[in-house]
Amino acid sequence: MKLSFMAALLLGGICFGQNNTDTSLYMKADKISYLTDIGSESGDLYSVIGHHGPAVENEWMALRIYFSDKVAIDVYNKAKAGLELKGAHWYPTATQQKEGWGADYYKVASTVGLGGVKLWDGEKLVSLNPVTNRLARVGKTETTSWMEMISKGVPYKGKKVDIKVRVTVFSGKREAKVEAFSLNGEKVQFATGVNYFKGFETKKGENYIAVWGTHPEDVAAEVVGIGAAIKYNPKNYVKNTDDGTQYLLISKPTKYLATEIASASAREKEINTLDKLEAYIK
Repeated sequence: MKLSFMAALLLGGICFGQNNTDTSLYMKADKISYLTDIGSESGDLYSVIGHHGPAVENEWMALRIYFSDKVAIDVYNKAKAGLELKGAHWYPTATQQKEGWGADYYKVASTVGLGGVKLWDGEKLVSLNPVTNRLARVGKTETTSWMEMISKGVPYKGKKVDIKVRVTVFSGKREAKVEAFSLNGEKVQFATGVNYFKGFETKKGENYIAVWGTHPEDVAAEVVGIGAAIKYNPKNYVKNTDDGTQYLLISKPTKYLATEIASASAREKEINTLDKLEAYIK
């Protein structure tokens, strides 16, 4: 039987149009009911939200934004491609990890993490805190999942600004997109980058920074080497700096900034070394 053009397209959508991304936002006390948005005037729901903030994932990694004064981006690395957030809730058991689940090998500490956003006042970093309100939202399209954190009323250079950080993951694409917006029209200098620890290897190019090493063991069942990379347009930045814990990129005054981030694990089959990660980012 010969299929019509439309039927072929529909079948093609069934075969090839699957959205291999997902979102996760829920209260820690209730892992059954998932939310699309939540807010807090204190700006801190770190202890009451599951995995400490909104999260999204693609086949290779999950990302979360801490719902606290950090607003840093943290990574959950996977050993094999697939969606795990709804089953693992970011913290799979040791048995699950040994069976092939991923884990939280990444440690943010007091840094921006991977592609997280702060402000720069000309001399120092400014956290997106305190706030008059902080909001988290998640959503999906046919081929993506996204999360965003809106920090309202952040003191900056004698004024108050509203800053939105949005992270989008794409089905079939390892890199995630991070966008920063100054919502009330004030130009600001954004600061972003990638953190590292003692013993890490680093590769830098004109438009990327890639690091590889082991983070201090925290909640994972084992210590695993992981890579993290940020890709950026050098024309958007006025300064690159290294404070001993993170490579920072300081933007020109702007209302909008976008970067791409990616991560990989030594447990993966495809990208399991710094050289392979750099080759991919290039």
